Amino acid sequence: MTQTDPKTLRIAVAQLNPTVGDVAGNLALAREARRDAAREDADLLMLTELFISGYPPEDLVLKPSFLKACLKAVETLAAETADGGPGVLIGFPRQGEAGRHNSVALLDAGKIIAIRDKIDLPNYGEFDEKRVFTEGSISGPYNFRGVRIGVPICEEIWNDMGVCETLAESGAEILLVPNGSPYYRGKLDVRYQVALRQVIESGLPLIFANQLGGQDELVFDGASFAFNADKSLAFQLSQFETAFVVTDWRREEGGWRCQPGPMVRIPEKEEADYHACLLGFRDYVNKNGFKSVVLGLSGGIDSAVCAAIAVDALGEERVRTIMLPYRYTSEDSFKDAADCARALGCRYDIVPISEPVEGFLASLSDMFEGTDQGITEENLQSRTRGTILMAISNKFGSMVVTTGNKSEMSVGYATLYGDMNGGFNPIKDLYKMQVYALAEWRNEHLPAGALGPSGEVIPKNIISKAPSAELRPDQKDQDSLPPYPVLDDILECLVEMEMGTEDIVARGHDVATVHRIEHLLYLAEYKRRQSAPGVKITKKNFGRDRRYPITNRFRDR
Repeated sequence: MTQTDPKTLRIAVAQLNPTVGDVAGNLALAREARRDAAREDADLLMLTELFISGYPPEDLVLKPSFLKACLKAVETLAAETADGGPGVLIGFPRQGEAGRHNSVALLDAGKIIAIRDKIDLPNYGEFDEKRVFTEGSISGPYNFRGVRIGVPICEEIWNDMGVCETLAESGAEILLVPNGSPYYRGKLDVRYQVALRQVIESGLPLIFANQLGGQDELVFDGASFAFNADKSLAFQLSQFETAFVVTDWRREEGGWRCQPGPMVRIPEKEEADYHACLLGFRDYVNKNGFKSVVLGLSGGIDSAVCAAIAVDALGEERVRTIMLPYRYTSEDSFKDAADCARALGCRYDIVPISEPVEGFLASLSDMFEGTDQGITEENLQSRTRGTILMAISNKFGSMVVTTGNKSEMSVGYATLYGDMNGGFNPIKDLYKMQVYALAEWRNEHLPAGALGPSGEVIPKNIISKAPSAELRPDQKDQDSLPPYPVLDDILECLVEMEMGTEDIVARGHDVATVHRIEHLLYLAEYKRRQSAPGVKITKKNFGRDRRYPITNRFRDR
């Protein structure tokens, strides 16, 4: 395309995995994508929201030196566009006269030809942009080589602020939307609806370019796409993996139209959740520089699924599993843990905990004299296991993987400084029944890009047997908790939907059980505040999305 012949336009969309704070690394990714775009004779390379800093940068943007580094990187990339190759649309944080902004720069002909500051700053759930950024002001489309491009930034298409309509009324011909939209199950359908509403209201075609990769608890799943003005889907990129496509646009009688591009199948339900856990875990371990991981493999479902995710993410040689038996550990658990490690191909060691547990009990015997044995003694077993795992971590530099599910974390069925020890939890935001569903799915499928083996990697007995913490004779989880299908439904009502207890009882649940679970949910807040981060899978995870006070006397009666 030339300035005098804007009848065609080639836009490269790069769905990449930047790292927060790695300005030089992110600049290198942008340069490589621009080289790819140049080889394909693209006119413009489109990158995602705050690409040069990584998203979300959070309080990093409060550091003037960080903002200067980001601006220098963008200016460096802008200078390189003097070679006559593709222009670049790239997100970065910048210091303006009115404050700090979440911005997008359009680079061409060796300079920054336009800057757009985000107006609608999200401040809910996982987003805290109003805390660190200042709202921008309305601006019209930008002339890029004879084509008027409108650039709404992420949240600006999610709400009815009229940004897209304003751009259309100001002469925009195509909407290019850089995004940092994190995953939860079914999110792509929501994005489709959001984008289509803007296409209908503006009458313009739209590219939705989304970031990829794990950033602490968040997983950005990519799945970038475009809609033509007639609401037809022009292309759909892959989910949970990097992607690059050059799209061909032609000016027709009714405006610009994207020619058909790739249509990649999008995972659903358990497949999507597993991929999210995989990507989030892999990026957390790799981006934080851990060479290997270690986890306690108890013979239960949670640790087995975590072991499978770890091997799929990192490869068997980077995963070490430890069985930590005590007198209550069953023969089934010994066999199931060994079978699981063997199926996954990872290292498996046995470290008995009898001597240290008995040592603790002996040291405390005088103080505990005259008291009954109970939860305190049970928790000593868990805390001994946690201490041993942390010692292995310290000695060999392996990150401890935490293995508790969302059902247990909700009601406090976990031991601080025991089984809650660790650096990251891949199943933290999965309820118990979802963990079972993931196990069944993984036994039947080898995820794309997984480094683990195919076939049954989680023994059937682990899935079929009654779950137990094995901290006392013949213990079962249901001795202390309702059956997990019941518990999970009550918790989803309380956590995800914020339902009142009367409405939950109306679904058929016992009133005393509902009140008890609500009480336990509030009571365990102090434990969750001290828990390891974990992949966000649901619409409302603990930490970023659900922020209840620890000191809280409210009960819904």
